[in-house]
Amino acid sequence: MSSDRKVIQEATRRVLLKDYLVRESARAGFGGLDIQRTPMGTRVTLICERPGILIGRRGELIKQMTQDIAARFALDNPQIEVQEERQPSLNAQLMAEKLASTLERGWHFRRAGHSTVRRIMESGARGCQVILSGKLTGERHRTERFKSGMIKYCGEAVHLHMSKGFYQARLKPGVIGVNVWIMRPTAKMPDEIKVAGAVVRPKPVVEVLPPVEGPDVVVPEPVGGTAGPEVGL
Repeated sequence: MSSDRKVIQEATRRVLLKDYLVRESARAGFGGLDIQRTPMGTRVTLICERPGILIGRRGELIKQMTQDIAARFALDNPQIEVQEERQPSLNAQLMAEKLASTLERGWHFRRAGHSTVRRIMESGARGCQVILSGKLTGERHRTERFKSGMIKYCGEAVHLHMSKGFYQARLKPGVIGVNVWIMRPTAKMPDEIKVAGAVVRPKPVVEVLPPVEGPDVVVPEPVGGTAGPEVGL
């Protein structure tokens, strides 16, 4: 088998495995997937919002899932590790699933989009963008964007600091695609420069009092007195 075919086969297997885990962990809140090849086998790290639902009582559900993965996808000694997402509002995949569920419950797409962006930004993200595409209001397909903060579309900053999630909302008119992009709170742009050891001195504050006016105000005479009018003797 050629190397190109091996790469395509491995990528196809990863996509099918991700789709399977998304379906199986829908109730637990799928937040991400990481697959690593080790000398002991294949380690699958699954990030979810509620890991207890996925593990099951005494680990029965996770054992059954491990056996299904080994049989379906021909993985060598798969080991599934479940991690809890500490900040679900900053996980793009989780927020895409929540937004799709909100649309399926009957929320208006503008209200749901603005609410999702506001929730993400209140959690500390530097930027957020929500893209909804499909039959939103009529028979014609269109795309709506909701954006706040800083968003990068290309370059190294996208790979290092951007998190992307995708999910589908199945409605009666059709399927609506939900894309959520989040810039992490720890993101540091290349143009943001901080000089080490620099001391910023505060500017002096000059307090200016307003003039006082009124009939009872007595204006003091200047030092040295004033020359009075000449009086003839």
